[in-house]
Amino acid sequence: MKYLKPVKFYQETLKSGGDFAKRRLLGLDVGDKFVGLSVSTSDNKVASPLSVLVRTKTNMDLMTCDFKSLISELSLSGFVVGCPFDRLKNGLNAARIRLFIDELKNTGKLEDVNYTFWDECFTSKNVEFLLKPLNLHPVQYKTIMDKFAAVGILQGYLDFVNRYGDRISENELVFDVKNVNFSNHLRNHNY
Repeated sequence: MKYLKPVKFYQETLKSGGDFAKRRLLGLDVGDKFVGLSVSTSDNKVASPLSVLVRTKTNMDLMTCDFKSLISELSLSGFVVGCPFDRLKNGLNAARIRLFIDELKNTGKLEDVNYTFWDECFTSKNVEFLLKPLNLHPVQYKTIMDKFAAVGILQGYLDFVNRYGDRISENELVFDVKNVNFSNHLRNHNY
């Protein structure tokens, strides 16, 4: 797996002149027990809920096989992984997400997959706000919550690249990947 900054990911994964059929993206909302998944449409305009994978310490190889199957079945070109960009709250959650990605990398089975991080702040809260009035069973609630949090992450990225992708350089985004301190706020841009 290869990390690319969000704009570079867009340029190399979606704008490259290669196989246009293989352009869909997979959104990941990584939690302690579950990984919510969403998928983009082939034109990368809309994210839809896909599924939830159970996450344990011992099933990384199984999850990797699931990801390989999804890459093939859905013609995926990369992953958009939710990560808290808020500098005040990013510590433990961001470290857990990075550890998950490192574990996927260490399997050696997803070598040709590019990925980027995108802000997940407030995605779960937004979904929670929508689901609370439905009074769902706790298991159903958690499954829907994780899938739709993944939708929020992927949709946020898609909205950004569809609006700014060709007009912004990576230098205009503020990232500190080594310390897992991220910010998706644009310098010199109001939106």
